[in-house]
Amino acid sequence: MAFERVGVVGLGTMGAGIAEVFARAGLRVIGVEADAEALARGRGHLERSTARAVDKGRLTRERQAEILGRVTLTTSRADLRDADLVIEAIPEVLRYKVSLFEELDRICKPETVLATNTSSLSITAIAAATGRPGRVVGMHFFNPAPVMKLVEVVGTVVTAPGVLQEISELAGRLGKTAVAVGDRAGFVVNRLLLPYLNHAAVLADQGVAGRDGIDAAMRLGVGLPMGPFALLDLIGLDTAYEVMGVLFDETRDRRHAPAPLLRELVTAGLLGRKSGRGFYDGEPREEQGPRAESATFDVVGPGAEELTDRLLAAGFKPSGDPAVVLRPADRPVIEHAVRLQDPSTMVGVHLVGDRVAELAATALTSDAAARAARDLMRVAGLTPVPCKDRAGFVVDALLYPYLNDAVRMYESGYASIDDIDVAMRLGCGYPSGPFEMLESLGLARVREGLRALYAEHREPSYAPVPLLDQLVTAGVSGFPRR
Repeated sequence: MAFERVGVVGLGTMGAGIAEVFARAGLRVIGVEADAEALARGRGHLERSTARAVDKGRLTRERQAEILGRVTLTTSRADLRDADLVIEAIPEVLRYKVSLFEELDRICKPETVLATNTSSLSITAIAAATGRPGRVVGMHFFNPAPVMKLVEVVGTVVTAPGVLQEISELAGRLGKTAVAVGDRAGFVVNRLLLPYLNHAAVLADQGVAGRDGIDAAMRLGVGLPMGPFALLDLIGLDTAYEVMGVLFDETRDRRHAPAPLLRELVTAGLLGRKSGRGFYDGEPREEQGPRAESATFDVVGPGAEELTDRLLAAGFKPSGDPAVVLRPADRPVIEHAVRLQDPSTMVGVHLVGDRVAELAATALTSDAAARAARDLMRVAGLTPVPCKDRAGFVVDALLYPYLNDAVRMYESGYASIDDIDVAMRLGCGYPSGPFEMLESLGLARVREGLRALYAEHREPSYAPVPLLDQLVTAGVSGFPRR
């Protein structure tokens, strides 16, 4: 069908952004809010967003006026009766959405497609509340909607033939890339992203590493656009908590249980940027620590030559005092430390890319050795990330389970490799998708890292997915594209 008139119910930051996307594409938009005050806030979101685009030279004043002129704002849902498509962006509470869809079903013409922007709730449950379940779909945009290029188009077992294709084509008309998936909690992006963010909160809660270090490790070391805590603040801690709850209800996987730290912050009303404070109080800032004036060192283990060269170039002398620095390959740092005459001098070092050094202190590492290792990394031009001597340290402990989840998603037949990679690149702004990252790191390396995590934690979800295990055993370096 031709979509020319679109209704958007809920004009918060997300809903107003969706309305702007449709208006930019030349469609007439009916924006609906609960009352005049909420409607005024929605109008403000639209005006500020388009004004920022004008200030940045992305829109002319004339074009801004055209976009705003295509949007009609109202507090009456009855004004949606002639819409070809209605999409909701109200709070992520199932009973609210079900009630809304029951009302929309009565108001809208029979051929109207009803869409939900839910990030995790059951499309099937929402569709079942209407008399047109075949014409109810998920249309999940990403924040900020005018900028992010991905739309997850979600169908159910009763979606009418052709509807998903029509909505996917509409997404293309909006300048978006559509990824069509089935109705599973979290769809593609949140099903992979949120467990990774939740795991970061668990590591911080357990004292494995600090907030700033974890964010620096993933941003500078892996090349992600934001660290997990900065991203949680942007998403909203309450939203992340709710999505993890939905995932846990579906999977009963204890790794999907919301982190206690996340629950504590949400209960305290510290929701991230929307409340002015979450993991950060305002915008995150890069750590600025002191640089060592002088120090001596000894470096052993894989990667020693590269690190030694960097330290010598900075004017430092090898002597073995006060810190012995090791990049461990296959065993916990403590197993190496106990072989030394003075195990308190050992700090494990894991170089992540060319900007980050994870520093693993053991139960025997002295404060002096930990400080010396940290300062040495700074003068070598690396960002030090102190952490405990745990399998995977920080980066591998967060990255490898995420990659394993992506393989599990593909192996289950839920989404293709290309769709998963596209979804994570466009939905999260990642430099590469999980399968591209797996093949870049090396399948064998990731498998061995997962085995180390499983051996330490005995967490079933850390065990390498059978497909990954089989490909490594067969000596295959990449995934088959179907």
